[in-house]
Amino acid sequence: MVKSMTGYGRSVCEKNGNRIVAEVRTVNHRFLDLSVKLPRTLLYLEEKIKKKAREFFKRGRVDVFIKIEGEGLIKRHLTVDWHLIDQYVEILHQAKERYHLEETITVRDLLHMEEPFDIQEIEEEDDELEKTLMDTLNQAFIHAYEMRIEEGKAISQDLKNRIHDINKLVANLEEQREAVIEYYRERIKQRIEEYAREELSIEESRILHEVALLAEKGDISEEVTRLFSHTRQFIATLSMSDAVGRKLDFIVQEMLRESNTIGSKSNDAKISSWVVALKSEIEKIKEQVQNVE
Repeated sequence: MVKSMTGYGRSVCEKNGNRIVAEVRTVNHRFLDLSVKLPRTLLYLEEKIKKKAREFFKRGRVDVFIKIEGEGLIKRHLTVDWHLIDQYVEILHQAKERYHLEETITVRDLLHMEEPFDIQEIEEEDDELEKTLMDTLNQAFIHAYEMRIEEGKAISQDLKNRIHDINKLVANLEEQREAVIEYYRERIKQRIEEYAREELSIEESRILHEVALLAEKGDISEEVTRLFSHTRQFIATLSMSDAVGRKLDFIVQEMLRESNTIGSKSNDAKISSWVVALKSEIEKIKEQVQNVE
């Protein structure tokens, strides 16, 4: 099954006063490249998330974004320095007696003091929140994976259509090969007759020998055979369940190499025209394959 490397998935879950948002974006990459963006309090989950991502994706750049709104994993705790407050109160009483002040000390006065009070944020591992987060992320992974499959179906069909067109072009090359050999035969015979400056009865064996030498230099039968073999391998690879992008890319490179060889061997106008069309289709396949996982 062909899968694209382009996908997007998003999942949102609200539970116990928390809102968890998980996003997954995937694009082309030669290998599997994972990037996870988490709140600072969740950094300990990074490797666990990457391990989960590897269950869905074999190739591509995969960006994972996790956002938590609400209490999350942080608990706030107020601490009070009572010894310091005792000193404040003692000093205030001394000031009242020394300066004959009549105002009373209130709780509000104490709360205006910043130094005795400290709010600490305590990070706690919440198993329930972690499970909810991983479940939410799993849904985002599924959405991205399904999108890659759907796009992969379209890519696969496009590749099959282009391989079909390539096979027709290669069949034309194979058929034209015989015509080219006959053309060589007539051209050699004509040149020999012209060289002799008169109509002669030329030994057939000599003509066949010359034709064979010239035909061998321009023979494309091996390249045609290998091209047919490559297209069969390409179609068979499309149906494999594993990641096939790299293998398809290798086959395309071989197809391009064979078509270049045919183009360099032949001087026939029809063959040259078909080779141009052949290379154009192969280049389109090569570009499309870059998006296959």
